[in-house]
Amino acid sequence: MKQVYQNILDAVLNKKKLLAVLIDPDKFSIENVSSFLLKVNASIATHIFVGGSIVNDDATDILVSEIKKHTSLPIVLFPGDVTQITNQADALLFLSLLSGRNSEYLIGKHVASVSKLRNSNLEVISTGYILIENGKETAVQRVTGTLPMSRNNIQGIVDTAKAGELLGMKMIYLEAGSGATHPVTPEIIYFVKQEVQIPLIVGGGIKSKQQLLDAYKSGADMVVIGTAFEENLLFFEALKN
Repeated sequence: MKQVYQNILDAVLNKKKLLAVLIDPDKFSIENVSSFLLKVNASIATHIFVGGSIVNDDATDILVSEIKKHTSLPIVLFPGDVTQITNQADALLFLSLLSGRNSEYLIGKHVASVSKLRNSNLEVISTGYILIENGKETAVQRVTGTLPMSRNNIQGIVDTAKAGELLGMKMIYLEAGSGATHPVTPEIIYFVKQEVQIPLIVGGGIKSKQQLLDAYKSGADMVVIGTAFEENLLFFEALKN
């Protein structure tokens, strides 16, 4: 039964904050899955996201299959390309890059994915994806050929998020990018949350428990952390259940 999105809605309704651990198949060794998932399972993590900007063919399928052996947490695809779609996962963030104007990432890649999704059991969750400048160029910029929105253009970010909601997106994802120098600011999170009625995801550059708490306090319903766990496994100690 497809329940990932409904469970997120229920969590938002009950004011339960969610945490997704992002695993990039291009940066993660399959041999480390078991030990890494032990730490994830003992933490406050509620979801596992899998994906990256550039991933070798079949790498996602192999990794997700292995992850499923070691956790009961929902596994959600966070794909950078059609090649990262695998039926081994529970759900797929159907990302539309609202911050850019490259039609391939607004609708083109989506059309290309339909042949894979037509007979798939994946729960497809349409998600408005907004890239926000963080102090350095990100892989998303390079791959999509788009520029992030200025962190000072708060009204523009808010309006873009609202446009995504009005288009029928089920969630909004504010992204600073992998290994961001600066995470999405609490001010941006706050004003977007005041405008949209759908779940708000925030990711990129969050490397401390305080930054995590600041994102939650500002209105993030789910926070996504990847690089911080890759670089410092002790970070899990601060986020134990």
